[in-house]
Amino acid sequence: GMYISMVKSGLLIVIFLSCNAFGQLAEHNSEGLAFGHVRLNVSDTQYHTSLWANHFGGVVAYEGESTIIQLPNMMLLLTGDEQSIGSRSTVMDHIGFKVRDIETFLDKWRSAGFEVGREFIGAEGQKNAYITMPDEIYVELQEDQALPVAVSAYHLHFYTSEYQSLLDWYLSAFQLSIRSRGSISTTTNVPGMNLSFADSSTTRFATSGSAIDSIGFEVKNLDRTVNELRDKQISIAPASNFFTSLGIKSASLIDPSGVTIILTEGLINFP
Repeated sequence: GMYISMVKSGLLIVIFLSCNAFGQLAEHNSEGLAFGHVRLNVSDTQYHTSLWANHFGGVVAYEGESTIIQLPNMMLLLTGDEQSIGSRSTVMDHIGFKVRDIETFLDKWRSAGFEVGREFIGAEGQKNAYITMPDEIYVELQEDQALPVAVSAYHLHFYTSEYQSLLDWYLSAFQLSIRSRGSISTTTNVPGMNLSFADSSTTRFATSGSAIDSIGFEVKNLDRTVNELRDKQISIAPASNFFTSLGIKSASLIDPSGVTIILTEGLINFP
C-alpha cells in the first residue's frame, strides 16, 4: 500500500510540475498586472496553428471565432482576417522567444522548407536568429540553455522614432520600471514578458488590422485598472472581437504609437 501511494503521489508531483513549468501565463505583479496575449491576423488559421504547435510547442486551448494557443508566458490569438501589412511595417516589429537549443530549432525550421534570416550574437551574448512566419510575422529567437521548456515567449520589440517617450508612457501607464535586457537599456518587464523599445528610421504604422494586430495585458481587476488609466487621461473602449462568450472581460486602448492593447481579466484562468 505504501509503495502504491508513493508512486501515485510521485506521479501527481510530476504532473503538477510539468503543468507548472508549462505555466501558460505568469503570476500578476503587485499592481495586478501580467502579460496576456498577442493577436495575429493570419490568412490560414489551421496552417498557423500547426506551425505554432510543431515548432513552438503551442497547445490549442480553444477553437471558435478565433483560435487560442497556449505558450509559456503568453497566449496567441489567431484570427482569420486578411491583414494589410506585415509586422516589420508596424510599431510592433517582432515577437521574441527563448529557445533551449537554437540549432535544433533552426534545423527543424529549415527542414520544413522555411528560411532563416540573420543569425548573430544578440544583446544578451547568446546565439540569436530571425525567422519570418507566414503572413509576415517577424520572430526573433534567442538561445538559453537553462530554459526549463523547449521554447518560451520572451519579449516584444517596439520600433518608432519616439521610442523613448513611448517607453516612458508604458512606465507611467502601468507603473513599470526600467529593466535593462543585456545591452538594451530602453526596456521594461511585465510578468512573463519583456517590452523593448528601439529607434526606427522609417515611419511605422499602427497595429490594428495588421499581422500583429494587438498585444494584451491580463489584470487582476479590470474595473480598477480601467479607472486608474482613465485617471491618467487615457481613453479606453470595450474590446470588440474578444471572447466575452468565455467569461473573459476585456477593454481596449491604443498606445501613443498606435499599438492596440487589450486588457483582459480571466484569461489567466482559461481554459
